[in-house]
Parts: sequence; C-alpha cells; structure tokens
Amino acid sequence: MTAMTTAEIGSERSRELVAHDGARWLLTVLSPARPRAALLWIPALGVAARSYRRFAEALATQGVAVALHEWRGIGSSSLRASRNCDWSYAPLLLEDLPRARAALREIAPRVPVFLGGHSLGGQFAALSAAIDPANVDGLVLIAAGLPYPPGFSPPMRIAMRLAFMLLPALTGVLGFLPGRQLGFAGRESHGVIGDWAATGRHGNYRLPGLPADIEQRLRAVQLPVFAMHFARDAFGPERALHALLDKLGAGCESEIHGLDALQLGTHANHFAWMKQPDGVVHRLGRWARAESRAD
Repeated sequence: MTAMTTAEIGSERSRELVAHDGARWLLTVLSPARPRAALLWIPALGVAARSYRRFAEALATQGVAVALHEWRGIGSSSLRASRNCDWSYAPLLLEDLPRARAALREIAPRVPVFLGGHSLGGQFAALSAAIDPANVDGLVLIAAGLPYPPGFSPPMRIAMRLAFMLLPALTGVLGFLPGRQLGFAGRESHGVIGDWAATGRHGNYRLPGLPADIEQRLRAVQLPVFAMHFARDAFGPERALHALLDKLGAGCESEIHGLDALQLGTHANHFAWMKQPDGVVHRLGRWARAESRAD
C-alpha cells in the first residue's frame, strides 16, 4: 500500500494525555479534512499504537478520523511494567480510556464517535462502552473475542488453560511478563495478565476494580457493531467473537464479516492485516459512512 499524502489525510496531531496517577502517553489522531466519523482505536495486547498507522491512514481516506490509543507500558507510555510498577484492567478502563475518549470528542465534536479495537483492544472497546455509554455511536471489533477456551479449537483450549495457570505464576515471580521472549504479547504487568487469565478461566469480566455489575452493563449496551474475523486466526476465531457479541444487548445490530486470504490480499491470521489493511478498511469505511448518515 502506498503512503497517504498530507492532503489525503488532512491532518495529523498528537496530544499528550495524563492520568490521575501521573501516567503519560500520546494520543495520535490522523484525520481527513472533513471527517464524517471518528474512531478511537485500541491496539491488541503488547502492540504499540504506531503499528496501526497504515490502518489509520487508509481509514482517513474513507472519511474517518482515527485516534490511536496507547497501552500503558508500551510505545509512547511513560511507564514500563516491573515489580515496582504494576496495573490491572481497572486503571486502563477507568482512567486512561476516558481521557482518550474525551480528547477525541474535543478534536471531533460534531461527528459520530465509534470505539474499536484489535483482539483485547476490541474487548476493551466493549467494556468501555458498557462502563460509560455516553457519546458512543458504535463498536468496531477486529479479530476480537472472549478469551474463554470453549470458543477455540481443541489444541488452543489446552494451550490457553495452561497459559491461564502458568503466566500469572511467572509474572508473580518476575513482577512482569517478559512477553517478547515468550512470543506472546509484550512486557506486560502482573495485574493485566492476572485479569486476562481470570476472564479466561471464568468467561466473564467480573474483575477487581471494575463495576460489580459489569456483566449487566454489557447486556445493556445497545449499539451498532461492526465485527470481523479471519479464516486462519487461531487467537480470534469466529466462535470467540460470537461469545463476546453474546455478552452485548440483544438489540445490538451487528454487521459481521469473515475474511479469507483472497479477500484480505494477505495471510488471514491475527496480525497480517495490519500491514495490508485495505480489505478491512474497505468494509469498515462503508459501514462507518452508513452509520454516519443514520445519525
């Protein structure tokens, strides 16, 4: 894919955001000159925001401003996980994402705003909408699903159950997860891995620090949803996606696409689409334009 010109993108800006506890990160926004909609994009676990630049550039040409959120502990984040620097899902959902959402609303005040993400980022988009449904016009879930073994192939079920036991134990010893060395995620905090494993063991998001009624709040979500899964994606299979969608309100109108390698123009796995996002962006841009007209 060729790089977008400045004229096609319209503008690019980065804003430093600061949480109550002093954590800092950059929110980078790529926008057409006159956006029809805006998308707050939450990366997959262990993936830096800059890795989605091609996706954001391509979606900007479809009329959608894209704000690339950054996880704590990676990329532009001021923090790195260690024995003395730990966090769980709660500050990510209750501190960081509300600031990113507010910043995007300031940047794009008069257009529909969607929350979306890749893999765990998609789960966080749904959870953020459930915790605070105000000013959310839709959800975008790419290769996202509930990390609960029944939704996966038998070999993956075994691997996941082992991971849910071993990875929290390893982070307890080291104080963080050395994900790069293990080939899973990045340098992750003990709390995040513990919450991820708890969701996988129990199949729900009843986690320390989150609202006690979080599952009920998910069922109260009534939003249009764009969802996509890939034919060879062992980490985000179709059944796991539907398990996540089933947690949302029955009134959600879901547009679901399953793409193979021919439709994507690249390998139909969990990550390849990021480098060649046109197959995703074409369908997502069409949905976003339709939802913008509906609003």
